[in-house]
Amino acid sequence: MKKFPIILSLCVMCACFVACGTGDDDSDTWDDYKEWRETNEAWLNEQAARTNADGTPYYERVVPSWNQSAYVLMHWFNNRALTAENLKPYSTSTVDVKYYGQLYNDEPFDSSYAQTAYGDSIYRTQLTKVITGWMIAVTQMHVGDSVEVLIPYQQGYNAGSTSIIKPYSALKFGVKLVDIPYLEIPQP
Repeated sequence: MKKFPIILSLCVMCACFVACGTGDDDSDTWDDYKEWRETNEAWLNEQAARTNADGTPYYERVVPSWNQSAYVLMHWFNNRALTAENLKPYSTSTVDVKYYGQLYNDEPFDSSYAQTAYGDSIYRTQLTKVITGWMIAVTQMHVGDSVEVLIPYQQGYNAGSTSIIKPYSALKFGVKLVDIPYLEIPQP
């Protein structure tokens, strides 16, 4: 019976060693997608420097208080003064949004515009279940706001990928915050 904890400990250590690996897969991905990564980073830096006709920045750099090294770039299409008194989601909120997603080169990869489960083109999600860039952006919005948000790969899928989204992809979303269902408003 005394050997069981030792054997169990060795099994756990072996499992951790195998799961952690040597990291070669990550470095291979980093090297394999070097050109793509650098192209995405250059595009994002170019967009960050973009200005309006009057010389003001086109995008606002939004850095969350809970992670000073993370950011997204946001451009509001609506007059924010008109939505400033509307509800604003928490990072734990469920939200109803309309959106489309594109890669830096405008190749589309996702959209809510074919969905009808919660209403015409509505996608309902909890902000705790989306990529970090979405959480950062949507928590800055008020119901009725429409934005374009640019997400660095670090706040997107990082080294992960899907059939369309390659590792280290910067992402571009058009997002309209339609509603915050179930939001509990604190009573005074």
